[in-house]
Amino acid sequence: MLNALTSQHVNDEKILSLVGHIVAAQYLWLYRIKGLPPAPVKLWGEYTLNQLVEMADEIGEQWISFIEQTDDFNRELTYTNYTGDPYVNNVEMIMIHLVNHSSYHRGQIAMQLRQKGFEPVNTDFITYDRVLTGQLSD
Repeated sequence: MLNALTSQHVNDEKILSLVGHIVAAQYLWLYRIKGLPPAPVKLWGEYTLNQLVEMADEIGEQWISFIEQTDDFNRELTYTNYTGDPYVNNVEMIMIHLVNHSSYHRGQIAMQLRQKGFEPVNTDFITYDRVLTGQLSD
């Protein structure tokens, strides 16, 4: 999606806010799961497209590293959310939530792009899988 935003020079505040929310959530959840201090991002912060590209690359690499180095995701995590409310959730469920959360907001971004005259990317997971397996070009 970031490639599409970059190639079309998208700088719409609402669209970038939704992208920033997705990326920030990826940071916040990974930092919680790893037991780190809160991530230095704002869940609804203002970010430029260039910042979002850099942030997405960075957190993507961190997630991949975490997944490769972790044997068991079936554990309970006690944490507080960004407003300070305490919760306990299974790490596998948190990871599934994060994927669903991102999908939901990518759909919103696609709608915003179309409404503003841009061409959105296909947000279907199966399309993504086809790109990964070489059946479709990116």
